[in-house]
Parts: sequence; C-alpha cells; structure tokens
Amino acid sequence: MKIICIGRNYVEHIEELGNERPEHPIIFMKPDTSLLRNNEPFYYPDFSNDIHHEMEVLVKIKKEGKSIDKEFAKDYYDKVGLGIDFTARDWQTKLKAKGYPWEIAKAFNGAAPISHFISKSDTDVTNINFRLEKNGQEVQNGNTGLMLWPIDEIISYVSKFILLKKGDIIFTGTPKGVGPVDAGDRLVGFLENEKMFDFEIK
Repeated sequence: MKIICIGRNYVEHIEELGNERPEHPIIFMKPDTSLLRNNEPFYYPDFSNDIHHEMEVLVKIKKEGKSIDKEFAKDYYDKVGLGIDFTARDWQTKLKAKGYPWEIAKAFNGAAPISHFISKSDTDVTNINFRLEKNGQEVQNGNTGLMLWPIDEIISYVSKFILLKKGDIIFTGTPKGVGPVDAGDRLVGFLENEKMFDFEIK
C-alpha cells in the first residue's frame, strides 16, 4: 500500500505558512513505515526540535485504477478516516530554502498516525466537519467543502501519474491551525462528532 499526500489544499493554511497558491495539487508520499495505528503513541524523534501536527481527512482506495475521470472517482473509494501528517518543520524549512526535496521532513518513522475508517455512505464527503484537540483545546477545525481540490478531483489527478491500488491511503490536505507538539501532549481527532483517534506524544 501507498500513502499519498496532498499539500496546500486549504487557502487559509497556505496563507498561514506564507506559501504560494499552487496551480495543481501538490503530491508527496510517505512510506508505510510512517504509519501509526490503533492510537499507538508518537515518539518525538531526536533529529528535530519542531514537529508540527497537520490534521487531514483520509480516503482509502478500494480498487485499482489509473487515469480516472473525475465523474467516476467516487467508485474508487468507500471509506474515509482522519490522520495526522506530522512534519519536521525545522527540516522542511531548511531543505526548502536550499531548493532540496523535503521528503525527510514528512516521511520519517511514525509521521502518519491514522484512525479507523468509516463508510463514506455515513457522511457527505463534500461537507465533512473535522477537528483536532490538543490537551483538550481545539487547535484545528476544518470542513472538506473548503478544499481547493475536492476528494474526487484529487483521486482523478493523482491517478494520471500514479496507479492507485486497493488499500492505498490518500491524505487530502490540512486546514489552518497547524502547530507544534511536545512530549506529554495528547491529540484527539473528530470527524463530525465521532472520535477517530486519541493518542499521546512521548
């Protein structure tokens, strides 16, 4: 399975980091060694002093497809979830400044905690409210209706370049409110009112 991530998909997040608004979805990937499941704790890596949370709605691909037309994209996934795209902001900033790839800032061990998945038929994927609490305080709040590229468009675009296979997970971008985490923090994520994950930073 692959973990495919979309960057800069919410305008207010683009603005909070002072980034340029892209013409097309920005795609990057994480290895399967980035996955954290079942509310496993995230262990703060010793190579960074500035790990940030970026909460995202996830899509799980249910069958193989390439060059998928947008109108048929809905047939290629049946479940949605919630996850964190942990980012070593210090490494990302340093590498971007030199014009180097910044994969190392996104693809390290444990950098992709994911929740359980729910059927997409249980919600309106174009209008999902989701939020992240850190130590009981809300720090991120988003709605999929604010995406620059909705889920079906993301699937269509990605499939032009990358064969999608059953079990692949797509991170669809983060809303505003990203910020640092520290050892001892607890992160709790919700899709609408359903608790999706609850884990500790160690």
